[in-house]
Amino acid sequence: MEKAVGMESVCEIYKIGRGPSSSHTMGPERICKKFKDKNGGADQFYVKLYGSLAKTGKGHGTDDVIKKTFYPIPVSIDFDCSSMNIKHPNTMDIFAYKKGKLLDKARAYSVGGGNISFEGESHNNSTVVYKQVHFADIAKYCKRNDIRVYQYADKFENDLFTDYMKIVWQTMKESVETGLKADGILPGGLDIKRKAKQLYNSQHIDESAETRQNRLVCSYAFAVSEENAAGGKIVTAPTCGSAGVVPSVLYYMQKTKNFCDEEIIKALKTAGVFGNVIKANASISGAECGCQAEIGSACAMAAAALGELFNLDIDKIEYAAEIAIEHHLGLTCDPICGLVQIPCIERNAVAAMRAINAVNLASFLWDSRKISFDRVVQAMKETGVDLSERYRETSEGGLAKIDLGGDNFGF
Repeated sequence: MEKAVGMESVCEIYKIGRGPSSSHTMGPERICKKFKDKNGGADQFYVKLYGSLAKTGKGHGTDDVIKKTFYPIPVSIDFDCSSMNIKHPNTMDIFAYKKGKLLDKARAYSVGGGNISFEGESHNNSTVVYKQVHFADIAKYCKRNDIRVYQYADKFENDLFTDYMKIVWQTMKESVETGLKADGILPGGLDIKRKAKQLYNSQHIDESAETRQNRLVCSYAFAVSEENAAGGKIVTAPTCGSAGVVPSVLYYMQKTKNFCDEEIIKALKTAGVFGNVIKANASISGAECGCQAEIGSACAMAAAALGELFNLDIDKIEYAAEIAIEHHLGLTCDPICGLVQIPCIERNAVAAMRAINAVNLASFLWDSRKISFDRVVQAMKETGVDLSERYRETSEGGLAKIDLGGDNFGF
């Protein structure tokens, strides 16, 4: 986690692709594609996975996506679960051969949210779009120029930004709607039944307005998360494993409060700026900082999006995002069997409801807050560093130790 010198485009927070993991499928896919394109003459490849990529790669389907990316060229894959001399938990070495002779080799990292970097390349030659990296500086800029956070993003992004965000929102809506219609069992061997459709249709005659809101928001979050788990098309927000939080609250608000697409897109831009600050100053990688970096970040983004949607001022929006992430500090990343299913799917739903509560609380208590968004992001980084590696997407601790096939509920 190097010190940020600037921030990339918000578009890097919202990547469109197939699940189930931005770190374990999207990132490795991009790494392999870039390396394959560079070595067009190779007739064989070899990939060695380390750290979290090795320990949960089978469950996430990392090996499958690598094989598909290099196809039809053969590739051998090794899982090294023991090496400790790696600077990032999602590390991989790639080798290209032609007629048995080594053509090229590289060490690369899947750093979260589908983002990648190669050893020896500064920030993977990424383009810095924003020179501000702390929200305090962004807030000062916005107040000085009398603009909102989404307008701040518009000022620095290119002319295609809004068009891309329209595609992002359309894809998010499609992932909700597709997931709500789907039945069956999720792949991976845990025999997890899809629940989004059941949640959506389980209306009770005497259902209160609050219960209805919770049920619908949860059904939307389940819909996207189940699509992700099934390898469906989703948008990272900021990761695959947390992709259900932001779209679920925005989809609910559009359906019940009649917000137009233009208003939703402004909210998505605002959320993206907050996600960018977290990415630049801490991490959005579960392997690097635990689930707080994924679900916590997604909850903060959703809270910021709702704050913009309700036209709250910048201090209230910041407070909502701070509350959202603060109460996820220390959240471990411990998926059972390395699959983005248990507890990941439920966590998306819980975080979506928490985002709504954070906005409501912030709108009442914003003038009494003591902690800035930047400080809670720093705390998340420090907490992530202190977390045992077993609780950072290794499937070696916490819930991941539960044997679902055993007696007495795995204990």
